[in-house]
Amino acid sequence: MIFVWQASWKPGLSREQMDGALIRRAGWSFPAGVTVQGEYWLSRAEPVVVVILEADSYEPLFEMALTWQDVFSIDCVPACTPEDGLAWGPAMLERRPD
Repeated sequence: MIFVWQASWKPGLSREQMDGALIRRAGWSFPAGVTVQGEYWLSRAEPVVVVILEADSYEPLFEMALTWQDVFSIDCVPACTPEDGLAWGPAMLERRPD
């Protein structure tokens, strides 16, 4: 399943804490069970990092949250490709209550 993982700096962090997070990232690897499609560092505070990834279970996503929750507010949502959305849409619309 595809997920969009977004991280924003927690309020009140010092410059040293943010710099430390960047240094920590240099030595950190995504957990087993995650396939990264893209990682983007944005020139804004919310979000500052966006990762598009695939995972078959919640476990590696939970590990990522535990790893980075000290410096980031994290939002992770499931996503789909336009092709999948268009393929699934008609059947979902038929099941939708009036």
